[in-house]
Amino acid sequence: MSNNTIRFPNLGIELHIGKSISIFGFEIAYYGIIIAIGMMLGVWIALKEAKRTRQNVDDYYDFAIITLVTGIIGARLYYVIFEWSYYKDNLLQIFNIRKGGLAIYGGIIASVITLLIFAKIRKLNALQMLDTAVLGLIIGQILGRWGNFCNREAFGGFYDGLFCMQIPLTEANGLTAELMAKATSDGFVSVHPTFLYESVWNLCLFVIMFWYRKRKKNHGEVFALYLLGYGIGRAIIEALRTDQLTIGNTGIAVSQVLSVILAVLGMAYILWSRFIRKEKKAE
Repeated sequence: MSNNTIRFPNLGIELHIGKSISIFGFEIAYYGIIIAIGMMLGVWIALKEAKRTRQNVDDYYDFAIITLVTGIIGARLYYVIFEWSYYKDNLLQIFNIRKGGLAIYGGIIASVITLLIFAKIRKLNALQMLDTAVLGLIIGQILGRWGNFCNREAFGGFYDGLFCMQIPLTEANGLTAELMAKATSDGFVSVHPTFLYESVWNLCLFVIMFWYRKRKKNHGEVFALYLLGYGIGRAIIEALRTDQLTIGNTGIAVSQVLSVILAVLGMAYILWSRFIRKEKKAE
């Protein structure tokens, strides 16, 4: 069996997918290609929404260029902070992002901060920008998880149910002793395809956000809905993963804690915006 094989035995699916493609002798990772496509599609969605709501599309072009840089820096910084036990003795590896190590939450936090500063300088409505840009963000996340699929990473613990995914031990990133002990006789391990769970969850969330965007009462509600929906989904899915970034030696997954906090904040803003703020306006 090829090392490029990924199979879903209980669905009768077997795929043969490498991790990269060679162009003129230069290896380009599928992960990078998928992320790039996700970014371009996300920007396109945001631009379409900006045009629909009669915002200045050029502002979003400028913001996209800036946040591309700050988002990557934030994603890397977040990962390095919670893996500092390794990087403190390998400082040069901090800049080696070709081997992975980008955390989506770090990218989101950096992008939101960038947006707030950008909106302040341009004298734009930051909440309206958040509602617009978040539609592009979640599209990027939907596609981005398939980059994890190609990399054989961000999967869950042992699972042999209907949707189980089997990957070669030699190609998997983030194996635990338990998974290695339960490998099949031909060198494969059965895991939760958490990349798939999150991609499908985000697709459903995008549909809800896309529907809700014309029904919001105030700016910021679509972004809050994203925080609520993504926070709930990520908190559940994160519990299945084997490669969690933890808070020190506590064993507590930092992304799970952050997801719960963001979900609560999202719900609180929606309730305030639709009910409490509405009452204040009526006064």
